[in-house]
Amino acid sequence: MNAIDTLIWLIDFPASHGYAMVFIAGFSILGLFAMSMSGAAPGVSLRRVREREGLLPGDVTTPGRTVGAIRRNVFRILAVLMVANLVIGILSLIGVPVTRAYIHEHGQPTTGTVDGDWVTFTTSSGVEYTIESNFFTPAVYPDRDAYLPYGEPVVVRYLPDHPQAFVIDSSPGPR
Repeated sequence: MNAIDTLIWLIDFPASHGYAMVFIAGFSILGLFAMSMSGAAPGVSLRRVREREGLLPGDVTTPGRTVGAIRRNVFRILAVLMVANLVIGILSLIGVPVTRAYIHEHGQPTTGTVDGDWVTFTTSSGVEYTIESNFFTPAVYPDRDAYLPYGEPVVVRYLPDHPQAFVIDSSPGPR
């Protein structure tokens, strides 16, 4: 399994679902950043009052602080990942081929058909895939706005290890 193909496959998900990713990331980023703040963990305010009043010994507060620090770091990592997904989704919506060029260059060609927003193709191993290629972020490269007739054969390029990462080849002529 190729590590770069796996990375492109992971990045292709937010790129191929750009419209949904912008809304999901846009609404979740503020909550994730809020949860990554030091006072966001449940019971932190009560713990601080108890410490200030001397009601908790010093050794009791250590596990709570450790768990809180781990929780904040997890939410910080999730917030950074959502910002990255937001950027990938926006780039994909405005037509930047975030992953499409790599898949087109390194993908294995096969014949497929387009039926509305769905592309059906069979891999070299004989497995048939029907995957969405939605209106807002179509899986077409190099000409994103190329006309693709429904039901007609098209050239589909997919990553051999991850067939879910695919593009419809819109370049003229057979390859």
